[in-house]
Amino acid sequence: MQLLDGKYVSEKLKVEIAEEAAKILERIGRKPHLVAVLVGHDGGSETYVASKMKNCEKVGFKSTLVRYEGEVTEEELLAKVAELNADADIDGIIVQLPLPKHIDPEKVTERIDHRKDVDGFHPVNLGRMQRNLPSFIPATPYGITLMLKEYGIETAGKHCVVVGRSNIVGSPMSILMARNTYPGNCTVTICHSKTPDIKKFTLDADILIVAIGKKNFITADMVKDGVVVVDVGMNRETSTVTKSGYKLFGDVDFENVAPKSSWITPVPGGVGLMTIIGLLKNTLSSANKEVYQ
Repeated sequence: MQLLDGKYVSEKLKVEIAEEAAKILERIGRKPHLVAVLVGHDGGSETYVASKMKNCEKVGFKSTLVRYEGEVTEEELLAKVAELNADADIDGIIVQLPLPKHIDPEKVTERIDHRKDVDGFHPVNLGRMQRNLPSFIPATPYGITLMLKEYGIETAGKHCVVVGRSNIVGSPMSILMARNTYPGNCTVTICHSKTPDIKKFTLDADILIVAIGKKNFITADMVKDGVVVVDVGMNRETSTVTKSGYKLFGDVDFENVAPKSSWITPVPGGVGLMTIIGLLKNTLSSANKEVYQ
């Protein structure tokens, strides 16, 4: 068993991103600029956004945080998105999810200019991704492909099983792994909460990507020897032994699945760190006008 080490890969790629950001500053006289919009005070969202802002600073990006209380109206939020869309100094816009129940996340996502949609959730970007056209790819699936590429994981002709069908991870991940590219060219099966006997599919997986949001859902009896395991799970539980007051668990029972794996991501230290890289790479591409002119 070998680790797919998100910390190692992310640090390596951040050096490359910083070099590109410096070139952009020299060429156009400004840094790549990411704006994050945060509504309310959800603990997870606060942590994620703070990490994104911190990493922007590390690679030489400009970052701006726009905060609203949970009572902000949908109309006010959409007006702010329109304002950010029109600002030529801004390369990327993210609106951190989840949003309060009175705000429609789909409406907000669709209102973001697809040319600044560095989260990769806009229907235009998802459609272009499906057609293997230049696009902003959802950050977590993008980060996973970058990790597989860094470690030279063979994907062509392999059976990739994706557990979870969310629009953020599972669905786009299944498309990326099936595309005629590298990583890709897999035969892909997507499983979810309504799939009977998921074990039948996971046992046949050469590459298993798990994003179902259930602690230790994948157990050792559900995988074959030599499988490549990518654990997207980030399940937080309160803990009295950690400084943060909580402990993270993946969707895979790491302790028992790892000995059967050829490669596996740890939690933490795996996919979460690569999600940030996907976001930074998309912002860099936007600043470079690589996807849209």
